[in-house]
Amino acid sequence: MDNRDQQISILEVLHRIKQKKITVLVSLAITFVIACIIILPVPRYYNSSVELAPELGLPTGSSGGLGAVASSLGLNMGQGNLTDAIGPEIYPELLKSNNFMMQLIHVQVKTQDGKITAPYYDYLLKYQKRNPVSDFWYSIIGVFKKKKPIMLAKEINPFHLTEQQDGIFAKMKNNISCSIDKKTNLITINVEDQDPLIAGTMAEVTSEKLQDFITNYRTSKARKDVEYYQKLTDKAKSVYEKARQLYGSYSDANMDVMLQSIKSKQEDLENDMQLKYNNYTQVNTQLLAAKAKVQERTPVVTVVKSATVPLKPSGPKRMIFIAVMLLISFMLTTLYICRDMYMNLFK
Repeated sequence: MDNRDQQISILEVLHRIKQKKITVLVSLAITFVIACIIILPVPRYYNSSVELAPELGLPTGSSGGLGAVASSLGLNMGQGNLTDAIGPEIYPELLKSNNFMMQLIHVQVKTQDGKITAPYYDYLLKYQKRNPVSDFWYSIIGVFKKKKPIMLAKEINPFHLTEQQDGIFAKMKNNISCSIDKKTNLITINVEDQDPLIAGTMAEVTSEKLQDFITNYRTSKARKDVEYYQKLTDKAKSVYEKARQLYGSYSDANMDVMLQSIKSKQEDLENDMQLKYNNYTQVNTQLLAAKAKVQERTPVVTVVKSATVPLKPSGPKRMIFIAVMLLISFMLTTLYICRDMYMNLFK
C-alpha cells in the first residue's frame, strides 16, 4: 500500500470503531469489571532490601592490585581460583537451601499493628491474607482432598518435609531472594511480605544469618586449629606443672644433702622440667598464632544499605494492571470489528 491507502485504512478503522462504539464500550466495561475482580482482592505486599559488600579472598597466584583494577573494569580475573570454595556467586543458592530456611523459621516476627507475634513459619502458615477469589476455588478443590493436620515450626524435620511444610518453605524461598552484582560483588537481599515491619525484620535477620554463615565458613579451619592447639597447650601445661612440682618437692627434701647421686637426680628433674616448659611455650605460641589466624580470616562484611521498614506497598500495581487489561481488550475488540478488512489484505 502507498501512504494514501494506509490513511484510508486508518480512517476506515476509526469509522468502524465509531459505528460499533456500543460493542467497544461493553467490551471495555466487562474487561474493567473482570480486571477489578482479579486484581483488587490481591493482598498488598511490601519489599525491604539489604545490600552487603563482603570481603573476598584473593585469587591464588594473582596480584591484588591487578585484580582490583580488573574488577573496576567489569572483568573477572581468576575468580575461579579464589581460596574460598564458596564465593558470593553461591550465596543465592545457599539462601534457597532448606538448611538455611531452618535458621529463619523460628525467628519471632511481629506485625506493624502489634496484633500478631509468632515464629515466621507459623505466621506464614496461619496469618497470611488470602485472595478470596482464589480461596474459593481452593476450597472447592479441598473438598475432594483429605485434610491433613497443621504442623507448627517446632515439629519440622528438614530431612523429611510434609507437603504442607514444603509449601511453606517454597513460599519462604519465594519471599526471600538474593542477587549478586558480578561487577562489584555487591550482595542484595530482598524480602517481600504482606506486613512492612515483618519485611524489614526478615531482611535484617536474613542478612545477619548470611554474615554469620560467611564468618563461620571462612574461620572454620582456623577455629579447629585453635581447638586442637588449646588441647595440646592444656596438656603440655599440666605435664609441666607436674614436673615443676616434682622438682620443687625433691629439691626441698634434699636441700642440705651433698651426695652426688642426689645432685644428679635433681639435675635430671630440672632438665626434664625445662624440656616440658619449652614444649609448653612452643605449643602456647602456636595457640596464639592460631587465634590470630581466626581474627585474620574473619571477613569484614560492610552493610552498604541497611534494612528499613517500607512506607509504601510495592504491589500489586492495580491501576497499571487494569490499564493494560483495558488496552488489550480494546485491541482485541478492534481486531474483531475490522476482521473482514484484515482478511482482505491476505487475499
